[in-house]
Amino acid sequence: MPNRASVLSFLVLIGVWGIAQPATAQMLVPHTLQLDASKLELQGLSLAKEASQLAQFQQYELAMQRAKLATQLAPKSAELWALVGGLYLQTNQLDEGIAALKRAQGLDSKSAAVFFALGSAYFQKAQYPTAVNYLKQGLKIKPDVPGALFDLGNAYLMLREYSNALAQYERAVALDKNFWPAINNIGLIKYETGDSDAAIRHWRSAVSVDAKAAEPLLAIAVALYAKGDREQGLALGESAIKLDSRYSDLKFLKENLWGDRLLSDTKKLLATPRIQATIAQAQERTKPVSQPQPPAQ
Repeated sequence: MPNRASVLSFLVLIGVWGIAQPATAQMLVPHTLQLDASKLELQGLSLAKEASQLAQFQQYELAMQRAKLATQLAPKSAELWALVGGLYLQTNQLDEGIAALKRAQGLDSKSAAVFFALGSAYFQKAQYPTAVNYLKQGLKIKPDVPGALFDLGNAYLMLREYSNALAQYERAVALDKNFWPAINNIGLIKYETGDSDAAIRHWRSAVSVDAKAAEPLLAIAVALYAKGDREQGLALGESAIKLDSRYSDLKFLKENLWGDRLLSDTKKLLATPRIQATIAQAQERTKPVSQPQPPAQ
């Protein structure tokens, strides 16, 4: 499960669908200036919906253009500033995203989605205590959000507060038994704390939820190889890398919160000739196809 800006930043984007349209009666006011303001707000909300639709298709540049214009037309809409903030996070412009989200927070201090998005932003900035603070505030408002609990678990994991991390992952799984990233990360903690058998059980559980999840499959391969089951470890390692060759990169694994013990054992598996051959084949498959050159005139 590639570590992400957080699926929760999309809660901010999706939130724009809940923006209430001004009632017709509110628009039919006698003062021209108020009528114009209402029309501008309606235009802003329409642009925001377009931006949200574009974001769903990852057309972030076009979405941002519309979202920024929407905030000019309706500058007091917390949802619009949240949308802009979420778009900034999706494009890794963290400081700009935080600024927009804090403006949204100033307009609406009760939005759980904004707290969650701020937690995600500070996690990406490696400011984990601040991330914990924002995520906990959001969970006070909306406590049963598996993705938020997962992000809070990740922040605790980076702080090496393993018991707190486990508690959040377990709450996430209790709410959504098919939330395999949380099951996977329980395995990460179990492995780092020396319980490889429990780690393998959790990773197998994650794979049972999603058979194409390369991360827990590779983790099982590493654990089995380290325990001496070389043949099965190599076979599962090959399968995982064929599913997603990014998991052959130790830096990528570290970004996905793999701990020192698991990374050390992974390095040994990846160094084997059989896995090296699999990595080379996977990289060959993903090479861009060169375009034929036109004949010389």
